Amino acid sequence: MSGWGLAAWLMLGGSTVLLFIGMPVALTFITINIIGAWLYMGGEPGLMQLARSSVTSVTAFSLTPIPLFVLMGEILFHTGLALKVIEGVERLIKRVPGRLAVVAVVAGTVFSAISGSTIATTAMLGSLMLPIMLARGYHPTIATGPIMAIGAVDMLIPPSALTVLLGSLSGISISKLLIGGVIPGVILSVAFVLWIIIRVSISPKLAPADRDDVVQHRGWARWSLFFAYVLPTLSIFGVVVGALAAGWATPTECAALGAFATMLLALCYRVLTWDAVIKALKGTAGISGMILFIILGATTFAQILSFSGASSGLVQFITGQGLSTNMIVVGMMLMLIFLGIFVDQVSMMMITLPIFMPIVQALGIDPIWFGVMFLICMQLGLLLPPHGLLLMTMRGVAPPSVTMGHIFTAVVPYVVMSLILLAAVFWIPAIATWLPKLIG
Repeated sequence: MSGWGLAAWLMLGGSTVLLFIGMPVALTFITINIIGAWLYMGGEPGLMQLARSSVTSVTAFSLTPIPLFVLMGEILFHTGLALKVIEGVERLIKRVPGRLAVVAVVAGTVFSAISGSTIATTAMLGSLMLPIMLARGYHPTIATGPIMAIGAVDMLIPPSALTVLLGSLSGISISKLLIGGVIPGVILSVAFVLWIIIRVSISPKLAPADRDDVVQHRGWARWSLFFAYVLPTLSIFGVVVGALAAGWATPTECAALGAFATMLLALCYRVLTWDAVIKALKGTAGISGMILFIILGATTFAQILSFSGASSGLVQFITGQGLSTNMIVVGMMLMLIFLGIFVDQVSMMMITLPIFMPIVQALGIDPIWFGVMFLICMQLGLLLPPHGLLLMTMRGVAPPSVTMGHIFTAVVPYVVMSLILLAAVFWIPAIATWLPKLIG
């Protein structure tokens, strides 16, 4: 076996084995990095370089949006503004099959536009709306499916911490990647709503219609919460994406604007208590610290792969097989979907990006198109049994009457719709690239 082949087996194979046996992601890559630095970077000098690279990787200014995007969602959750948004959406939607499931999708889409955390969206909607749907006779599959699916859409609609992370690790423009996810995310949300309406229309027993005394808001009472809470909260999305699209602010400045606007909004509603601020900051510190620790391992992992010759060797091997560009892209997407069954999204990025991005550059593939498809594959990974992160989140907030069988069954149609979207973006790249090109 060639030198680069041995290095690739050690670095990629070793990290995959450690992840499969349950070692924490950050610890896995730090362990492999230490071994790789010692073997391929000259022993002790290699370890010193590893330490310097680790510090540099987490002090990059481009990572600043991550904690700020997470803080936006934490503030909305802990101040109770998110609950008002859900109630406002619920009052607007009347007389549609599977009304509460549709409300979950619409409210989840709104929350996705102002939160940087997929888990937070699923956990919040699951703990708030799932008990109501079950109490009104909804089948567990029609109740849990939309909540998990819309949590995954959170990854595509900005602000998204994972999108910032992908852009930072891959070298793809973060602002264009954030904008590129908007249209696919909206398409997916609309498809979910249409599916729920069609499914419940065919089998009404899955979601009994609301009684007249349940849907009782009329006139101004129906619209009051929309204008009082939903519209002002959505204006935060307008601030973040508008400033980004117009080129008035960098992703970091947009994230700071969004966090400031969220806190200002909570202050105007007089719900920004010290207790809520402390809880939001603690949650942000926990999530951000975990992400930064993982970035530390990911960046140095890519450097050692490159130094050992594994990256260039794999790129030359793959590009020398005579495969078309489309076939190589399809192969990369299939690998991501396969990995999504077993490992989390950050691990997927760390294992694949050091190999995929040099291939993308060598073949002249549009990085925004590729990045949006990468995001869709990661979104699929959140929903794929048996280890999908959102499936586990739903299991954690669902009552005992909802089994894992219900959860696995519920997510199938949403996985199929996500696969259809992935194929559509593959064959029609403009779905992902039109908006980023429009804003220049």
